[in-house]
Parts: sequence; structure tokens; C-alpha cells
Amino acid sequence: MNKDLLELYTDYLLSAFSSTTATGLSKMTNQEVSHDKVTRFLSEEAPDSRVLWRLVKPLVRELEKEEEEEEEEEEGVLIIDDTIEEKPYTDESELVCWHYDHSKGRNAKGINLLSARFTG
Repeated sequence: MNKDLLELYTDYLLSAFSSTTATGLSKMTNQEVSHDKVTRFLSEEAPDSRVLWRLVKPLVRELEKEEEEEEEEEEGVLIIDDTIEEKPYTDESELVCWHYDHSKGRNAKGINLLSARFTG
């Protein structure tokens, strides 16, 4: 996984005020990143928990080190949560599909969002 492209793409998604496209990202970077490169990146196999840990581990260890310097006894916790943004009237796609909603005890059509937070 190309970590630099992942960070660029994530920043692009977070800062966009309208629809996002591979061509839009390419245009934003003055074609330094081609839309084909973005499309290939998005077509890669979805990362598993091992890949996620490799991505966040350096940051977690850095934060742990800072916390240890401040307080010897405190430990850090990585909190991972998911939520479903329901889209009942949107056509199904790879992004909008059916997920089991544990809070409602039923399936819901929508976008499954995953958030992670490290706290100490």
C-alpha cells in the first residue's frame, strides 16, 4: 500500500466540498498524480487488520513514548468504532451496501464508516 498516496487521497476526501473523483484529485495536484494511478490505488485489495496496525503502529508507539515521559503508570488504548450512515434510497454499489446494524438489531443499507482514536 502506498502510504503517501493514501494520505493524499484521505486529505482530498476530507477537504472536498463537492463530489470527489480520481480526475479531480489529479487536477488538484496539477497532474503530478495521474487519475490512472489513483484508480489503480483504489482497485487494490482492501487492507486487513495487519496492514492497519503497520500503518498506525509508529504513531501509537510515539504517543506511548510521550505519555510514558509525562506519566509512568498510564497506558494507551486504541479505540476502533464503526457506524453506518444509512442511505435507504441510494442504489447499491461497492460503497453503499447492506450492513448489520448492531445498535438496531437489523440490516441497513448505507455506508459503513470506521473510525480509530488513540487515547492515553
